[in-house]
Amino acid sequence: MPEARDWSAMRAQGARLLFERTGKSETEWNRRIAGESLAGPDELDAWLKAQGVTGYARTHLIRERFGWPEFLTASADELIDGQYRDRPALRPIFERLLEAAALAGDVDVQARKTYVALVTPRRTFARIRATTRTRVDLALRIADRAPGGRLAPSKIHPDCPLQISFSTAGEVDDETVELLRAAYEGNA
Repeated sequence: MPEARDWSAMRAQGARLLFERTGKSETEWNRRIAGESLAGPDELDAWLKAQGVTGYARTHLIRERFGWPEFLTASADELIDGQYRDRPALRPIFERLLEAAALAGDVDVQARKTYVALVTPRRTFARIRATTRTRVDLALRIADRAPGGRLAPSKIHPDCPLQISFSTAGEVDDETVELLRAAYEGNA
C-alpha cells in the first residue's frame, strides 16, 4: 500500500520559492522580519508586498511568523486518523481503496484535512473522503464517462466529476479497481 504524504512538501516548496524569487533564505527573511515592528499578519503582509515578496513565498513567511494552521503541521497519519477518528468502521474501506489504487500504477497518496488525494505523476485522478459516519466516497477523474450504474455525479470536487459510495470494504470490488485504473491511466 502506498505511503501517504502530508503538507510538509508544500511547506518546503514555500521556502524554496522564497529563495528562488528573492535570493534570500527563510532564515534571512525571518531575521529581517524580527527587526521590524509588525503587530500582526496584515502588517507583515503589507510589509512583504512592499519588499516584493509575493504568492506562496509571502504566505510561507506570514505562517512562519504567526503560526501554521494545525492541519498543515500534522503528519499524514495524523490527518488520516483524524478523518476516521469518529467513524472507525469506515477505516477498512479507506485501506481497501488504497490497496485498489496501488494496482493502477505509481500512486502518490496525499493526505489533507478532510480527504485523501490520489495523484499520478501528472495530476490528481481520485479523492477519497469519509463523507458521513456510514459512507466513504471515491471521486474519480475519468474523461468521457457519464454517471450511470454505481457512478454518480461527484459532490467532492469538480475536478473529479464522478463518484462511487461505499458502506463496507466488501463493496470495493473488481469494478472499483478497473475504474481506478481508468482514472489513473487517463491522468498519467
